[in-house]
Amino acid sequence: MFFGQNILAWLMLALGGAMAAGNAAALLRPRPHRRDPDDLERAPVGRCLLYMIVGLVAAVWALASLLSS
Repeated sequence: MFFGQNILAWLMLALGGAMAAGNAAALLRPRPHRRDPDDLERAPVGRCLLYMIVGLVAAVWALASLLSS
């Protein structure tokens, strides 16, 4: 293959890690001011936690796939 045998696992590791880190950053450090009057003051906690869990599961699964092969 052009990018290697495990390109899908590497991509899932990157996507899952970015998804978890981005949602954690949105929860821990909200914007100091709103750009638009329709913007929320802080990120929705339930949705961020759900996306963090999904990202962590994807990252751990990809890491396990990389380590097992």
